[in-house]
Amino acid sequence: MKYTTFRFTILPNVEPARDLLAALCGELGFESFEETEEGINGYVPADLADEAAVGALLPDFPMPGVRISYTKEAAEERNWNAVWECNGFETINIDGRCCIHDARKDDGCIDDGKVLHVAIEPCQAFGTGTHETTRMIVSELLDMDLSGKRVLDCGCGTGILSIIASRLGASDIVCYDIDEWSVNNTKHNAGLNKVGNIEVFEGDARVLSHVNGLFDVVLANINRNILLADMPHFKDVMAPGGLLLLSGFFVEDAPLLVEEAHRLGLVVSKQREDNGWCMLQLKL
Repeated sequence: MKYTTFRFTILPNVEPARDLLAALCGELGFESFEETEEGINGYVPADLADEAAVGALLPDFPMPGVRISYTKEAAEERNWNAVWECNGFETINIDGRCCIHDARKDDGCIDDGKVLHVAIEPCQAFGTGTHETTRMIVSELLDMDLSGKRVLDCGCGTGILSIIASRLGASDIVCYDIDEWSVNNTKHNAGLNKVGNIEVFEGDARVLSHVNGLFDVVLANINRNILLADMPHFKDVMAPGGLLLLSGFFVEDAPLLVEEAHRLGLVVSKQREDNGWCMLQLKL
């Protein structure tokens, strides 16, 4: 797949502005970002590179005093995250119950049988546990009894959520992602963690038409607009009493998702927030 690079210069170049810009661009189809000294670089499939839509974001950027400009070019056909992947990531400890570590490094955690250890080798895919949205969903999974449950992971990235669900006793997991890199990375990481009950599809929510049966737990850590568009598809494959965990959006976006949930007959059973990001637990 061919990609386009948007090189954004942000003044002042502060983390909240970078995160907000990435979230807004994610709604336009951007799939990956990397921080730079000037701001961020964003990568979007060439057929989704809508420069007019990107330009329309900047005059009304919802952070007073922040100015953003950009340049655009065709991305090299290479692994954009190669430098980051080479450096890896530091071990993430979630609630003292789960250690997510770089598969190429010693995780530094003591395997005493009480902490779940998961190894991830990221390859151009979102989801190591470093982001607030991933951590919130992992924390929720740790609180659940997943024994014998069927799980759907929408936008699986590295496969981290699917792998943790499996390790927590889920009977089988189906997951999908629109990005071939992510599909392959999920399969690779499942193998690293000796997990054999994950089925991976490439595509968007339309792949669910090829999946049989209903799910006890549905996970979706994607951007707001995709969640709004795909929530009816999620609801259609949920078992009675099933749970839907949504994240990947800001706290201020929660009312839109709650409204859609109510329209579909889903009940909000929990809301969590972390550093401006939000997670909703919905029940059918």
